[in-house]
Amino acid sequence: MKRTTSAAAVAAVLAAAALGLAPHQAQAATAPAAAVTADASSHLAFHDIPGSGGITLKGNVFTPAGAEAGRTYPLIVLPTSWGLPQIEYIAQARQLADSGYVVVSYTSRGFWLSGGRIEVAGPADTADVSAVIDWALANSPADADRIGLGGVSYGAGISLLASAHDPRVKAVVAMSGWADIIESIYSGRTQHLQAAGMLGAAGFLTGRPGPELQSVLGDFLGSRLDREQQMIEWGKKRSATEQVDRINANGAAIMLGNAWGDTIFPPNQYAEFYEKLTGPKRLEFRPGDHATAEATGLLGLPNDTWTNAHRWFDRYLKGERNGVDAEAPVQIKSRSSGAYEGYADWKSVGAGGTEKLALSDSEHVFANIDSGANGGIIFLSSILDQLAQAPPTASVPLLPRAFAAVWQSGRYGEARRIRGTVEVHTTVTPTKGDGTFVAYLYDVGPLGIGKLVSHAPHTFHGRTPGQAFGVDLELFSTAYDVPAGHRLALVVDTVDPLYIEHNPTGAQLTFSSPPTDPSYVSVPLREQ
Repeated sequence: MKRTTSAAAVAAVLAAAALGLAPHQAQAATAPAAAVTADASSHLAFHDIPGSGGITLKGNVFTPAGAEAGRTYPLIVLPTSWGLPQIEYIAQARQLADSGYVVVSYTSRGFWLSGGRIEVAGPADTADVSAVIDWALANSPADADRIGLGGVSYGAGISLLASAHDPRVKAVVAMSGWADIIESIYSGRTQHLQAAGMLGAAGFLTGRPGPELQSVLGDFLGSRLDREQQMIEWGKKRSATEQVDRINANGAAIMLGNAWGDTIFPPNQYAEFYEKLTGPKRLEFRPGDHATAEATGLLGLPNDTWTNAHRWFDRYLKGERNGVDAEAPVQIKSRSSGAYEGYADWKSVGAGGTEKLALSDSEHVFANIDSGANGGIIFLSSILDQLAQAPPTASVPLLPRAFAAVWQSGRYGEARRIRGTVEVHTTVTPTKGDGTFVAYLYDVGPLGIGKLVSHAPHTFHGRTPGQAFGVDLELFSTAYDVPAGHRLALVVDTVDPLYIEHNPTGAQLTFSSPPTDPSYVSVPLREQ
């Protein structure tokens, strides 16, 4: 069913979203609905689109200006991000339509005015994508042989999963998404409290979480260890990395983009997924936090991520020889220099070798006290790093050594360009069977102020008190330049507001370096 509207109605929708109006208020703002001509160019119409299982999805369709009868155009389907309505992609959809695409955007099921419940990229969500494709082929001049999917965040995750189930999909652009939802919000067996809490709150505010989501979220935030395996199985069903064989068999060209400081979906899981893809592929990492790298593009402003997304679709849906497939497929932007670097694959990012820093001194810490070292605040900290190169800081000499273990390198005579994934290997002896610690790598200047390079949490359960065990921990991947005259410091403590910690009252941890299994930090470096 198509509803009629006007340009004023579109502006009202945008204003409603910007002001945070509730779904019924946004509906009232667009009451006279309609087909619109955007700038006398591409044509916009709002539609009720049949989803899977009989629900209705609220969507909009852009068609190229002057679309000729009998002619078909490549189709791009854009599922919305978590908590956002169908107008999210208006600016980019219009640009794509102006360049010759049919573009269908829709509010993901369970959110705003779309029907159903929030299933978190479950089978119903991937079936919705196929239903939208079916509808577009029947109701627009879309070409059945040239179909692409794209999206930011939730839309990215749904697009990747849908490409495993619908062989009609020829190209995917997945920005700030996930390929492994477990490694995203439960890395190191640690609940990412702020990330999960924010997603849960946004879901309840803008949609209708399904009973399964409510149960899983309650178990997750409630630290129901007895339900851990069920939660992991739930996450695997919603992770593209578990379906990578089907994605490869279908052969879609996959472009992935993310930010180094993404506090919802950290970069490591995207890089590991990228390495498993066998078809045409591209991986981009930039400074910032969740969805901030592509945010200006959603407003219609110049944006590198969206520019490359358009080039990707043009190459694999239109067949244009624009050179995007001839470029180095891994493109990263340093947090320090802001310069782009191209690599043949992810493994080549740190091809300059690794520098091992010995963690030779034994350190003993008391748990449950925040030392002052932490990963910052969701969104805010990494946005400051993106805009002002101002990551979270700590005065390393002043950190209380009763609550923070600290190891430092010597001062470097020349810069160290860290690229890729820093790894920590250590031996831990706990006084309790359960516990959590967080490792932080700092760039420490002459005055002792440390800028956060990377970090990651680790949680253990069921260990024997007093018995040592080894830990291998990957910090979140990054690209950071340590200036000459600075040093690196590894700090470990037991409390971080980003995470749920599992240290019992009175718990203590000892970090040691046995002669037969020495502890170290392995730092990957860019080739000089």
